[in-house]
Amino acid sequence: MQFVDTHSHLFLEEFDTDREETVRRAVSEGVDKILLPNVDSATIDPMMDLVKSFPDHCLPMMGLHPTSVDKNYLQQLEIVSDWLQKEKFYAIGEIGIDLYWDKTYLAEQQQAFLKQLELSKHYKLPVVIHTRNSFPEVFELMDKENDSSLNGVFHSFTGNIEDARKVIGYGFKIGVGGILTFKNSGLDKVLAEIDLQHVVLETDSPYLAPVPRRGKRNESAYIPHIARKLAEIHSVSLEKVAAITTQNAYDLFQIKN
Repeated sequence: MQFVDTHSHLFLEEFDTDREETVRRAVSEGVDKILLPNVDSATIDPMMDLVKSFPDHCLPMMGLHPTSVDKNYLQQLEIVSDWLQKEKFYAIGEIGIDLYWDKTYLAEQQQAFLKQLELSKHYKLPVVIHTRNSFPEVFELMDKENDSSLNGVFHSFTGNIEDARKVIGYGFKIGVGGILTFKNSGLDKVLAEIDLQHVVLETDSPYLAPVPRRGKRNESAYIPHIARKLAEIHSVSLEKVAAITTQNAYDLFQIKN
């Protein structure tokens, strides 16, 4: 049984004391591929170092996270563009709009999002979209920009069934993480109505650890907890969830064995 963690920040400082062991724990739990979404220019080197240490398991993305967007975002995007020209990446990400912490740079976040969608189309790479308190704003831009050349995933999905159907209508996947296991998230009711062919699994490590690890540091080895909850919701075997979501991830990110 094999899993893919489609979104994990294992290069962050939370893993500085046991990074190698964390990757090996994930692999021992069947999580054979771990996709690493970049944050900003400061995280590129540690991310690429991790990829070099585990080239068979850790796969990098390149992008500018919305919470790192400020008035100097164009300089950050130049760095993103330079890296895309010289290394192999599996997605543009993570990108999007975040209005939870600060709305100061909404206009810049919107422009950064649009420019990175352009990069996605140019390099024929999927996009990994962050939508914290920002579904309407992201949907407004996606309605204008989405076409057959664009695909990807709405990561750490927390929307309602209408939001989920909108995502699927774009031809995108729904990224499901630890929030699914939270008692009052309501996400279980949404996912019960969504076919597994539209879902990929993720942890968003070190954040949002699933039950029974909630409140602890999250890591890629906890993917099976999320998969078991999804299997329970759909009344199918864990093996079926693993097979379908893994194939979805392989197809979306063009991963080769």
